[in-house]
Amino acid sequence: MAAYILRRLLLIVPTLFGIMAINFVIIQFAPGGPVEQVIAELTQVTGGATERFSGGGGDLGAAAGGDSQYRGAQGLDPAFIADLEKQFGFDKPPLERFFTMVWNYIRFDFGESYFRSVTVIDLIIEKMPVSISLGIWTTLLSYLISIPLGIRKAVKDGSRFDVWTSGVIIIGYAIPSFLFAIMLLIFFAGGSYLQWFPLRGLHSAGAENMSWLEWGLDYLHHIALPVLAMSISGFATLTLLTKNSFLDEIGKQYVVTARAKGLAERKVLYGHVFRNAMLIVVAGFPAAFVSVFFTGSLLIETIFSLDGLGLLSYESIVKRDYPVVFGTLYLFGLIGLLMHLITDMVYVQIDPRIDFEGR
Repeated sequence: MAAYILRRLLLIVPTLFGIMAINFVIIQFAPGGPVEQVIAELTQVTGGATERFSGGGGDLGAAAGGDSQYRGAQGLDPAFIADLEKQFGFDKPPLERFFTMVWNYIRFDFGESYFRSVTVIDLIIEKMPVSISLGIWTTLLSYLISIPLGIRKAVKDGSRFDVWTSGVIIIGYAIPSFLFAIMLLIFFAGGSYLQWFPLRGLHSAGAENMSWLEWGLDYLHHIALPVLAMSISGFATLTLLTKNSFLDEIGKQYVVTARAKGLAERKVLYGHVFRNAMLIVVAGFPAAFVSVFFTGSLLIETIFSLDGLGLLSYESIVKRDYPVVFGTLYLFGLIGLLMHLITDMVYVQIDPRIDFEGR
């Protein structure tokens, strides 16, 4: 197993390199880069903005040639444009910029945001509590409910319990998480009916002065609706996946043999069927966790006014804040690849018959 883990860790390097290279190439062709963002802002504000972005170098009002590669640059001094390019690192060839970025990222040096005057690492650390809260609680809630319910539905396949729970699950799957979040706000957060939950944030004002118990209860009070909204679709998918996995295993010969030997039904289900049926559920864990932890939280963060990694990534893409875009992409990709490796290790723990090293 150690040799397999080492090979997988080594394979992460070219995989991550390929992810970064493909996205870097795509970015080169995307219009509206950071230089154009600054130029667009300069057309809407006073000349004092020039000082803020160029450090005083260049004259905003100087005549410029009409051959600038940037939209809206007509009327700006070419020297000022050159200063902007140097500030953002675009005075160097793309290949040199890419390998410089890769070398810095290997050392986990992600640079500084173009527009926030703070390092990328500090930004990620600042937004991480929201995403960790949403990701962990949503994944935990989904698995704690979906797996027992899926097993119960498999055992009671075709019964009234299976039919009405399937109806509820299908409705839950059909409702988009953002629409369900809006419904929760309307009914339970002071929209038109009840005011049981707060509208925004992870804590109330003055939470730093609360005791640990009060702080924890206040935190759970704030996180309840966002987590419930994010769990709705994943809950439905995981329940049906668990049920179908158990149904597939229950019909196999080894289960019939175990029952024929007189083993208790609980022993058959949890001593034999569970390990085999849960393999496919475990296989989907990394994708589910990473999706909820990062990308899946954008709309929920917006609706509930939560400032997390999903919102940070979206705003960075819109503003073309490339250090934040590539920094978060690198970390997300690395975490995703590591999660797949952890999944393989869990496979072996659940079913010792699996031998990745032998493969």
